[in-house]
Amino acid sequence: MVLLVGSLLAVVGCRVDVVVDLTVRADGTGELVVMATADAEVVEEVPGLADDLRFDDAIAAGWSLDGPAPTDTGGLTVTLRHTITSADEANNLLASLGPPFTGVRLTRTTSGDTTTVELDGQLALTGGFDAFADADLVAAIGGRPFAADLAASEATPADSMSVRLRAALPGDVESTTGTGVDGALEWDAPLDGAALDLSSRAVQRPAPGWATIVSVTAVALLIVWIVFVAAVALSIIKLRRRRTRF
Repeated sequence: MVLLVGSLLAVVGCRVDVVVDLTVRADGTGELVVMATADAEVVEEVPGLADDLRFDDAIAAGWSLDGPAPTDTGGLTVTLRHTITSADEANNLLASLGPPFTGVRLTRTTSGDTTTVELDGQLALTGGFDAFADADLVAAIGGRPFAADLAASEATPADSMSVRLRAALPGDVESTTGTGVDGALEWDAPLDGAALDLSSRAVQRPAPGWATIVSVTAVALLIVWIVFVAAVALSIIKLRRRRTRF
């Protein structure tokens, strides 16, 4: 995240939209996808931007790269993907995203035949554009890149970019602070210094097996049979009473 935003926000006045997709399957595996899209203004001002972007470190860390590729509107998009084999790996990847992802963690616990998946943490950006500056780079050059240009433009993260998190969790979502959209939960990160809670909980329960279905069916048939027998018995009693009167 820091890598993508830091690279694409190098040009003052650009617009960058970032979408982070977290998918967790029923067995605990999944995928984390980070897609950043810069608008056409960036490409116009820096025609060689696509060739200048470097993702060697990300690729070395196991991420696969799609792009940089042109968009239909003349912009540029970059997508990074990483498979997930466990909750621990998911947490390491989420921690590597940097701001505005703060303490975001995925937990997966199983008790008997029930598995609970929880997503917790916050989306919060503290310090404006400074939050995206790489500490090693700042130390090497003695300051934040493009600091003067950004200050002169009076641009802010809130009006220059957006960050959206989408999480698809397995099972039934029992509680969440997100919004359900197309089978996933969504949060739009506040980029003005505020914080947004990601608390969510989904529970996987086993689907009814044949034994359960047969058992429920048997109970239903038994109830119907009891009602039928009771109705017949009541009819017989009424018929006998009529005959006694005559």
